[in-house]
Amino acid sequence: MKLSQFQFLLPKERVAQEPTRWRDECKLMVVHKDTGEIEHRLFKDIIDYFGKGDTFVLNDTKVFPARLYGKKEKTGADIMVFLLRELNREQHLWDVIVDPARKIRIGNKLYFGEDQSLVAEVIDNTTSRGRTLRFLYDGSYEDFKQSLFSLGELPVPKWVKSKVTPEDKENYQTIFAAHEGAVAVPAAGIHFSRELFNRMILKDIDKAFITVHMGIGQFRRVDVEDLSKHRMDSERLIVSEEACRIINKAKNGGHKVVAIGTTVMRGLETYVTTTHEVKPYDGWTNKFIFPPYEFSIPDAIVSGFHLPESTMLMAVAAFGGFDKIMNAYKVALEQDYRFGPYGDAMLVV
Repeated sequence: MKLSQFQFLLPKERVAQEPTRWRDECKLMVVHKDTGEIEHRLFKDIIDYFGKGDTFVLNDTKVFPARLYGKKEKTGADIMVFLLRELNREQHLWDVIVDPARKIRIGNKLYFGEDQSLVAEVIDNTTSRGRTLRFLYDGSYEDFKQSLFSLGELPVPKWVKSKVTPEDKENYQTIFAAHEGAVAVPAAGIHFSRELFNRMILKDIDKAFITVHMGIGQFRRVDVEDLSKHRMDSERLIVSEEACRIINKAKNGGHKVVAIGTTVMRGLETYVTTTHEVKPYDGWTNKFIFPPYEFSIPDAIVSGFHLPESTMLMAVAAFGGFDKIMNAYKVALEQDYRFGPYGDAMLVV
């Protein structure tokens, strides 16, 4: 498949800047991948399509305040630092993106906070925009982490909204977020409420949690027309023995496994046995799913509505079929569905 096949016109006003008042009352488009039939429901109706023994697999990663604003030494120029991942706990080393990048050199010091109390030194240039920073901090690791995160803001994408609000601290996080490490929310999971979880229990629908610490790789622009030449950034993936037990029990019992989001879809497909079972895993994944692709684990998926030419859209099209999913996106634009992490949802069954 070619990159240009995933292009469509998305008006800026169709990207939701806020979620619906109640998490589970956004729109839900249901796409039947065998027939192409489309239904229009609310997200809380999702359990109407599943029953006893079916299992929802969710990503329990937690978004951390990864965006910092500071000053460059001497010039006092404004800079933005986007924390990607911690490289070394003892030395306070972080892999980051700096903007603007062109004037930041090895050895430069960057200052954060109104009193400039937190200082970092650039010690490596890994890419044209990427850097390695060493934060200069004498206190305990816990105090350092608290100081660092107190100065950051949740990295709601700028294409969603230009200014982060206090409400985003709760909104840009799933209710089951448990393991800190993501710089983007697993958006399909945003729509689950405690009330919906309780209704799932009443229907004997099971839950399993895996952890995929989302980086910005899924949002990087794909810059090759031939998708087979695109390489995804690696993301940390943890699939526990308990999650494998629940998922494999559902598969072996003839029940449906539902991947809640493209991160879960990629996580489930990363380390699979020849008998189509999930195996425990703690490592990294750079799996890139695009059509055509034969899935081993998910029987249904839940996704948001994604940007044109995005790797998330490609993954959904791989599962639901290119023509059916692109038609569903056409219908979504005609029917005023909202796009982005705060937007509406799609169930492909």
